[in-house]
Amino acid sequence: MIAKEFVEKCRSFLEANRIRLDEPMKLHTTFQIGGPADCLIFPASMEETERIFKLAAEYKVPFTILGNGSNVLVRDKGIRGLVIKFDRPMSRIEVDGTRIRAAAGAMLKDVSEVAATSNLTGLEFACGIPGSIGGAVFMNAGAYDGEMQDVIASVKAVDSRGEVHVFPREELQLGYRHSIFQENGEAICEVELALAAGKQSEIREKMQGFTERREAKQPLELPSAGSTFKRPEGYFAGTLIDQTGLKGLTVGGAQVSKKHAGFVVNAGEATAEDVQNLIHEVQRRVREAHGVELKPEVRIIGEA
Repeated sequence: MIAKEFVEKCRSFLEANRIRLDEPMKLHTTFQIGGPADCLIFPASMEETERIFKLAAEYKVPFTILGNGSNVLVRDKGIRGLVIKFDRPMSRIEVDGTRIRAAAGAMLKDVSEVAATSNLTGLEFACGIPGSIGGAVFMNAGAYDGEMQDVIASVKAVDSRGEVHVFPREELQLGYRHSIFQENGEAICEVELALAAGKQSEIREKMQGFTERREAKQPLELPSAGSTFKRPEGYFAGTLIDQTGLKGLTVGGAQVSKKHAGFVVNAGEATAEDVQNLIHEVQRRVREAHGVELKPEVRIIGEA
């Protein structure tokens, strides 16, 4: 349970629709799965985030940070304490020469579109990634020929005491689907990107090519959390799963996509338990068939 005083103090500076109690997390994840959060808050600025964190520390409220909810599975009993979701209220995008500054809740595809409109190249790979820019930095998201580490200049984040830190790119410990924020627990609030001047026609052509490839190969018609497994060294997860004959394998409402074996999809009222059981079964069968250990790329959070 969250202290009433904490909620009341948050309500003193947050609009009513930006603080919600017992909010179903299935409404806030691309998997469309997940039990209720005790309290869900949508900050609109870094200053609000600072105030929320300071109050959470004062009242000892545990917190979970969420972006667009595109790379997470929330367990069926939901999330205790506070969920801070960076969404539309915090989605500002600014262009300054070849630099773009974006608040954490800005959708990556929108930042990519602003870059294209501004004749800036380097972010084309991100045009179809279904996440916020904060989440993309957290996971060092990538696709096709690029990763976030190729374009990040710096990141502003707020720690659990409500203090702001600025991280230059070289301090972010960026690696395959990894950043320092997975260890330090700080909330990414603003990202500065360093891009290059380019020709809009070439940028658009590249983005169109990536979009066509994504639409042809990925199961975009069903809810999912994106690629379910990390790429094992020397292999492709989807290829291994396909070779093991697991396309279409179903547990409850969860299914290995018939279109792309690297995706687990919500084929109809799937629970988080369905998804986890399917993940474990895929891991077991691939291990037995190929001797390769698949590791989930999807973050699993909340209470089982």
